[in-house]
Amino acid sequence: MRFRSQCAAYTHRSHFRRNDENDIRRSLPHPCLLAVPQHALAQTPAADRQQIEAIVETFRTSIINKDKDSFMTLFLHENITWSGVTTDASLEHIYANRKDPKLPRPPKYFSSNPRKFIEGIARNSARMEETFENVRIDSDGEVAQVWFDYNFIEGGEKQNWGKESWQMVRTESGWKIAAVVWSMEFGPPKKTAG
Repeated sequence: MRFRSQCAAYTHRSHFRRNDENDIRRSLPHPCLLAVPQHALAQTPAADRQQIEAIVETFRTSIINKDKDSFMTLFLHENITWSGVTTDASLEHIYANRKDPKLPRPPKYFSSNPRKFIEGIARNSARMEETFENVRIDSDGEVAQVWFDYNFIEGGEKQNWGKESWQMVRTESGWKIAAVVWSMEFGPPKKTAG
């Protein structure tokens, strides 16, 4: 315990002198850092990346297969942040093309949860898929951010697309999604190849 408090005191910003550029101590590693095993300082991004990529693929295939049980195992708990934000241009398009002119302007964002999402997919008889492109993963081994471009396809037509971000945490039972937020852009339905 005493060693830890000495390390904390040494690494505090006020310990370093700003005006003494010749102070060689600033360039030498502190004994506290030398006492830490090298494997503790080294990140293992390849292992994290592989595990997180497997979660991305399970997310994707659970939608295609309408597999509620597999889908729900991906989340930290059922009531995580689950929020979508519609682009201004898409809101204008929706509002301008509404069937009933008395309908109010649609909301900019909405919140739900992963269970409602996958149950809605399971009830729909159309084939659904979410595709992912430009997947980027950033992790320190305990928390991670996954960021990608997505397309949501229903019955062969691209319904919406945008950016999606997941916040993840590593638990005793592996990586779990703790928050999902995304942007949504709509336009005229477009047939997808295939």
